[in-house]
Amino acid sequence: MSAATTHPGEYGAWAYRPERPLRTGDGPLSDLSFSAKDLYGVPGWPLHASTEARLPGVSDSPLVRRLLELGAALVGKTHLHEIALGITGANPITPGRNPLDPSRVPGGSSSGAAITVATGEVGFALGTDTGGSIRVPAAWCGVVGFKPGKDHPAWPTLGVLPLSPSCDHAGPLTPDIRTAARLHAALSGEAVTPRSWAGLRVGVWRPLSWLQPEALNALDILRERLERLGAVTSEVTLPDMQGAYSPIVQAEAAAVHAAALLNSPTGFSAGTEELLRLGAARSAAQVQAARDRRELYRAELATLFQTHDLILAPSVPGPAPLIGQTSLSLPEGEVPLRTAVLRLSVPFSLLGVPTLALPVPAGPLSVGVSLAAPRDAALLGLGLSLEAGSGS
Repeated sequence: MSAATTHPGEYGAWAYRPERPLRTGDGPLSDLSFSAKDLYGVPGWPLHASTEARLPGVSDSPLVRRLLELGAALVGKTHLHEIALGITGANPITPGRNPLDPSRVPGGSSSGAAITVATGEVGFALGTDTGGSIRVPAAWCGVVGFKPGKDHPAWPTLGVLPLSPSCDHAGPLTPDIRTAARLHAALSGEAVTPRSWAGLRVGVWRPLSWLQPEALNALDILRERLERLGAVTSEVTLPDMQGAYSPIVQAEAAAVHAAALLNSPTGFSAGTEELLRLGAARSAAQVQAARDRRELYRAELATLFQTHDLILAPSVPGPAPLIGQTSLSLPEGEVPLRTAVLRLSVPFSLLGVPTLALPVPAGPLSVGVSLAAPRDAALLGLGLSLEAGSGS
């Protein structure tokens, strides 16, 4: 690769950028350009996942191929939190910086994806989400993120370097809900049209001790907007699911990268290697117990969706932290950053629920809220009505 194709850009977004975008023809998405997180297999393009470690082989992504067939132009590949195992955008190659404040993290793991949308360099970006990796950077960079339901055929994870196959999702980051809805309709063939909020039952997850004032304010603003559109809101609670999430993801990630862990040095940064070795040390019984807990949580959520049509939840605990910051000050006290973020984002990826993440300004920065519902097209249709400010 020449230096011209690997310049990361002002905020550290780009991992690979050819002289000319990749385009295969005309189609309904011909007016859109996009970036792809450097986990996606693209013919003839390198794949490094923002690490120096040796990676397993990855086939070509059918999702990338389909978007090209629909006319979209692929501009390049973006950096990420190393191998997607983290929520800040840190990596040993080119760590990302937040376009809203370069002293702050962009969020991860789809850091470069969010940056390229926030800066207007592309019309949308392909990211992945295992525990919040679309929704967290969307919130902190001030863009929209859509995590489709697990294994939705329009959003395949085939041809994507896995982190945790049972939790991984492919999805887009976009400048607005309209673009996310348009992409889903083009890829799935499902009609995505504005839907009425009138009479819908919205469960509001409002964990007060876990939220800084900006995040709580964003949640309350969206709740009031939904009520004005005719929704009926009530508060709900969700458990902290990290105890199930971490053993599953760490063990599955360690299996994916088992060959690299045999090398000395491995090529991973110290923090990433530590998490992978934790996963490798997990016993089969520990992982199975975590999977059993996941099924209990899945049943709890199914019960909740019998009495509520959607869930409104915070995407992040507050605005983006400073680069190098390792904890957050919350009403309950000082909390490790990873814990503070993941306990909010994990439920919807662990359980595979379609989730739409919306940015909410917090002064010059951004926080976000998430809407989760059982059906992708219906959720996006409600998002269209919310974006238009109408109830129908």
